[in-house]
Amino acid sequence: MGKATLLLPFDNTYAHDLEGFYAPWRPATVPAPRLLLFNQALAEELGLDSAALDTDLGARIFSGNQIPEEAHPLAQVYAGHQFGQFSPQLGDGRALLLGEMIDRHGRRRDMQLKGSGRTPFSRGGDGKAALGPVLREYVIGEAMHALGIPTTRALAAVATGEIIHRETPLPGAILTRIAASHIRIGTFQYFAARNENAKIKQLADYTIARHYPALENTGNPYLDLFAAVSAAQAALIARWMLVGFIHGVMNTDNMSIAGETIDYGPCAFMDAYDPDTVFSSIDVQGRYAYARQPQIAQWNLTRFAETLIGLVSPDPEEAVRLLTEQVNAFPKLYAHHWLKGMRAKIGLSTVEEDDLALVQTLLSAMEDQRADYTLVFRHLSAALRGDAAQVRAHFADPTRFDLWLPQWKARLARESITAELCAEAMDRVNPIYIPRNHKVEEALTAATNAQDFAPFKTLLDVLAQPFEERPEWADHAQPAPESFGPFKTFCGT
Repeated sequence: MGKATLLLPFDNTYAHDLEGFYAPWRPATVPAPRLLLFNQALAEELGLDSAALDTDLGARIFSGNQIPEEAHPLAQVYAGHQFGQFSPQLGDGRALLLGEMIDRHGRRRDMQLKGSGRTPFSRGGDGKAALGPVLREYVIGEAMHALGIPTTRALAAVATGEIIHRETPLPGAILTRIAASHIRIGTFQYFAARNENAKIKQLADYTIARHYPALENTGNPYLDLFAAVSAAQAALIARWMLVGFIHGVMNTDNMSIAGETIDYGPCAFMDAYDPDTVFSSIDVQGRYAYARQPQIAQWNLTRFAETLIGLVSPDPEEAVRLLTEQVNAFPKLYAHHWLKGMRAKIGLSTVEEDDLALVQTLLSAMEDQRADYTLVFRHLSAALRGDAAQVRAHFADPTRFDLWLPQWKARLARESITAELCAEAMDRVNPIYIPRNHKVEEALTAATNAQDFAPFKTLLDVLAQPFEERPEWADHAQPAPESFGPFKTFCGT
């Protein structure tokens, strides 16, 4: 136990400062823990001893079989709107927060086990996780990190030696997840639904101190907290949209107050550009479709605002007015981040009034031809280098693109930068590699069915360098073949 304590220097403010916001709990013991993956780069960032943890000791810790003395395992409670319907009590039904630590940059980070067994909030579930969904969260989180998008990350994946029963028997696994925190909009909703105003204030004060300390001495810190969370979400969702990412289950309990992408379930990246793209098998109405993500984020933030009314002003009408102003500011915040990112994707560093129309004309042509979202933007730089054929090839009928191309080049001519420098800048923001759905499925199938992790590790290597084109990775840049068929994802953890 002492050795594990030294390896994981926990400092647990959530457990110490927020009693009543969780249930102390211990993970279930698993029969045969085996460390499958260990994220050495993340361990280094956290200031951990990789050599000591990338061992059988690490397997015992990251499976929950050995609890370090300074850990305080707990299941957090929260509520949430799931597909628009409010559930007054959810909580960590298959996850446990082991504790917090301070990383090398002075940031407080949570360490959580996911798939560690039943908790008081399991709602009839077994609390376990299957290998495939654990690996999906691992690889998508690492891909998002490499793309520069705020995200939770995986430190380790452990096989448990158990069989997990879903539609079919599957090998069991546990993910060790690192996050800025696991405070969600749903955490506030849990106490608001019970009219526990003192606890809402306690949670808000803790959140400000942990994530937004500059707000502690402002005139209205709770209104400013809402504004800060709203700004963080506007920037985050814009980044999702700029790379074609679809979260798939944007319930309020899956939105982090810290502004990180959290809870990778039926997520996926879009191939052909289509604003109505949905991958999740349970999103039959398209509530969380690609193009709806900004509006859903605003809807979720409105639910967050409702929990803060009693803190923002003693006059409820005044509080609603102030919070509504902030909610209504979200679309403009989001549009600013999105258009700034889109300008960068097409090589613009200055601002002109008609830039939005220029971007929308390109997107409309892509939608009309179901052109590949990632590769059209990536190959625009080739057109600046004199080879427009690469990008034209993504359009079955390039007529509309051909009309757009001279408009774009005329706009670029007003930039004070050479074509080559502009192309290089575009290549730094337009990835050549994303987690292509067929490649992710190929890697997960090999690992789950044959215990072959070679495709998965190759995929991790590719996605760690999303902007650096390598000939040996050419197949990872290509969209799914037609034989792959319509793709559906599942909440399978």
